[in-house]
Amino acid sequence: MKSTYFLDSMRAQEKWRIEECINLMPSENQTSPQARALLSADFVNRYTLTVNAEYAGEYMENSYRGTRITTEIERKAEELAREVYGCKYACVEPLSGHIAAMIAIVSTTSRGDKVLAISEEFGGYDGYAQKYIPDIVGLRAGKLPFEASKWNLDYEAAAAQIRRQKPKVVILGASLILFPYDMPPIKEACDGVGATLLYDGSHVMGLIAGGEFQKPLRQGADILYGSTHKTLPGPQGGIVLTDSKEMDKAIRGNLTWRLMDNAHWNRIASLGQTLLEMRRFGPAYARQVVRNSKRLGKELKERGVPIMFEELGFSESHQLLMDRRALKARYHLTVNDFANRMERSNLIIDAVGRIGTCELTRIGMKEKHLPELADLFAAAAGGKAVKKQVKALRNQFDMDFRYR
Repeated sequence: MKSTYFLDSMRAQEKWRIEECINLMPSENQTSPQARALLSADFVNRYTLTVNAEYAGEYMENSYRGTRITTEIERKAEELAREVYGCKYACVEPLSGHIAAMIAIVSTTSRGDKVLAISEEFGGYDGYAQKYIPDIVGLRAGKLPFEASKWNLDYEAAAAQIRRQKPKVVILGASLILFPYDMPPIKEACDGVGATLLYDGSHVMGLIAGGEFQKPLRQGADILYGSTHKTLPGPQGGIVLTDSKEMDKAIRGNLTWRLMDNAHWNRIASLGQTLLEMRRFGPAYARQVVRNSKRLGKELKERGVPIMFEELGFSESHQLLMDRRALKARYHLTVNDFANRMERSNLIIDAVGRIGTCELTRIGMKEKHLPELADLFAAAAGGKAVKKQVKALRNQFDMDFRYR
């Protein structure tokens, strides 16, 4: 192996994915150059261990030294998170959205409790299925009733199930999330049985930060948590937000030596920079993401790509959903093979039928650019080689300076 293998791979990756591809993955985005720079700063070399407890017979807040600046960075990042999301308490230490979910769940349940979430069959996060997080922490998992024709909860049935089964926790949010939730009937049912309402905003944290989609904490969620690298264009990581002092205390009590150890301070610095950018540009960015989803859905549908929910405006988020059966009937490909075909033309989508607009918005695309993109998408879907045209379109854009 060449001594420059990894540096060469980095350059090849950046040339391909940043300069030559149009990324339509709903779970990816681009950090700003400033946020990326912070990931390779000296913070990446440093370590801290917040104890806030008696250790070896002495009270100790932090067992490491040289942490003056990293501690201040965490406090500033939390301050920005509270401001951007309009909440009283924020924790930026979770290393991922999955870890944030585990922290929120462990902080609000005991072994043997029941937790209800949206089924993975309807785009719910697989981690809430019985064999994953619930199995690890000793919970019983159940599925909330869902109305697939509207790609949303069956609210009457869901509220009735909550009242009947009396879960300890109910989780709203999904990996395939197109439309906001009507939270009051779910909150009312949760309050009636003493259940905690969690909102997994992993995919829509950037939209929520920009005032779009919905406001979970204002609409009844006890805890909002999620990933920091999807519609929120930060580094990969997690965040947990709440207005409850008691819940914040429980969350922090489940960090050091329980679900985490070090929090990766380069990541926290990068997240802080992203939140600083979102404070200024979040509303314009979030509005444009939703506008781009609606317009791209329309343009693709007109070109025969089987995008679902035209009657509902296609989407209120950063995601569009393709009809898998119609896709196979039209192109004679599974959705996995379809994704492979698109990648050969440098159009990157996932293999479950989702199309995302967060990164194309981030690089500066707006509604007027989407007919050309839809033409290329439809051509690639039909088997034509359009890699050169995709590269040419991508080269018209750089990071939109209004969003950083």
